[in-house]
Amino acid sequence: TSHELMNQSSATTFILAGFSEYPQLQIPLFLLFLTIYSVTLMGNLGIIVVIRINPKLHTPMYFFLNHLSFLDICYSSVFTPKLLQILVMEDRTISFRGCMTQFFFICTFVITEMFMLAVMAYDRFVAVCNPLLYTVVMSHKFCTVLVAGTYMLGGLCAVISIYTLLQLSYYEYGIINHFGCEYAAVISVSCSDSSFSQMTCLVISIFSESSSVLITLASYVFIVATIIKMPSKGGLRKAFSTCTSHLTAITIFHGSILLLYCVPNSNSSWLFDKVVTALYTVMIPMLNPLIYSLKNKDVKETVRRLMSSKLHSHLT
Repeated sequence: TSHELMNQSSATTFILAGFSEYPQLQIPLFLLFLTIYSVTLMGNLGIIVVIRINPKLHTPMYFFLNHLSFLDICYSSVFTPKLLQILVMEDRTISFRGCMTQFFFICTFVITEMFMLAVMAYDRFVAVCNPLLYTVVMSHKFCTVLVAGTYMLGGLCAVISIYTLLQLSYYEYGIINHFGCEYAAVISVSCSDSSFSQMTCLVISIFSESSSVLITLASYVFIVATIIKMPSKGGLRKAFSTCTSHLTAITIFHGSILLLYCVPNSNSSWLFDKVVTALYTVMIPMLNPLIYSLKNKDVKETVRRLMSSKLHSHLT
């Protein structure tokens, strides 16, 4: 019964193996991930602050970028603190509830980010292809609805996925050959038939991947077609510069998710899974602010002004 299952599950403790097969790398990896996590938090908080204080950045594109930075902080904070803990401490345990909570939040934030990137592609499509109607189409109300929709889709997919995982039985002391409760890792410590859960996860992965990639690709096909028709070379360069940063972020993010969830990789090693998971949960949240801010004149200008005013206040 479900009551017995919950009793069994609440007594269950998992051990996260992390990168324990490389004892000599524990401290270097700790320092590497700590540095990346610090840069992630500072970079994304920096973008949120810059967008808030510069009225010039109160536009739909930056409204979405603000939420993207918030999501990057959230989902890098699901795995990274635990990863840092297991790299330097003897205690590598995680409770069943802790594991399921980790899985729920990583699933919610990753799927939300997937759709947020698609919404940002649609925003660029409207800006490049219908510049005169841009402020009418991308009204604040419509932007809010789009953002709320991405969070709701992320939450719904996570609820369905976790429901199927809660129907399974688990070993009382399972060893998870991973640094976090990622889907394949949770399934590996289940002692019951997980085929229905795996099928559900595959359907959710393919639905969220294909729909967000299709929206993004369709948007960029129209953008490129419009850019090619532009008479002025200046407009061409400006349009491409706003889109290349977005395309870079999308390629890295979707590439790693596709490798992990949508390609049947039963022969792939746990090390491969861990490296790819680290890429999209630790590296990408750090890269997004760099990709967007380094390419952006308004963001750089605001940061420069902030730095000079801080310097001026210290000197006076």
